[in-house]
Amino acid sequence: MNRSSLRVIITVLGLITAFVHLVLLNIGMGRIDIPFTLNGLGYLSLVGAFLFNPSVVAGRRRLLSYAFMAFAAVTIVAWVVLGKPYNMLGYFTKADELLLIAALAMNLKNEA
Repeated sequence: MNRSSLRVIITVLGLITAFVHLVLLNIGMGRIDIPFTLNGLGYLSLVGAFLFNPSVVAGRRRLLSYAFMAFAAVTIVAWVVLGKPYNMLGYFTKADELLLIAALAMNLKNEA
């Protein structure tokens, strides 16, 4: 898969996860949940850094990819440990995050 396709896939997967955490989970709970909101903002920040390559990240693309993968992995582990919400949206989001990790790993391999 070429780099531009991977960038689009990473962007879309990251935005889907951010949307789920920022909007769907907060609306579903009927209130603003701080951990979900912070997680969604984290995904938005990482997607933004991945797309726009600010000066803070310039020259550290590999580190950014590893941080993005670790963030997604920690989110998955937290979902398993906390045990909520075990529903279709939770499973969909975790599948999305696993695909995101795979796409980021493929992107790292293409950059090497």
